[in-house]
Amino acid sequence: MTQYTATEADLPDNLIAGDLKRVTDEVVILSGQVLTRGSVVGLVTASDKMILSLSAAGDGSQTPAGILAEDVDATGGDKRAPLYRTGEFNPAALTLGAGHTIASIQAGLRDAGIHFKTVV
Repeated sequence: MTQYTATEADLPDNLIAGDLKRVTDEVVILSGQVLTRGSVVGLVTASDKMILSLSAAGDGSQTPAGILAEDVDATGGDKRAPLYRTGEFNPAALTLGAGHTIASIQAGLRDAGIHFKTVV
């Protein structure tokens, strides 16, 4: 696994909502998507690649696995991207897939170490 190096994207902004340690990982975003920083993604079990998590998906990606740390354009093929696995995030800055709400993903992500905190 490639080590993710902190960038300006890790500095406090509208997405980052607290000082809880952020743990990142590098993942592969499945081709054919353009996703923005703050997108909530899930893992497609068969390919071991990430896509925007949709609540009605049946491929494993319906379960949110993390939050993208940077914008990703995978229209030309699979792309590696940094993913937040833990931290405190502003729910208003997240991009959710169809069928998901903050309430529907909060408990599962909290168990994984991702917490939501409203930024004032």
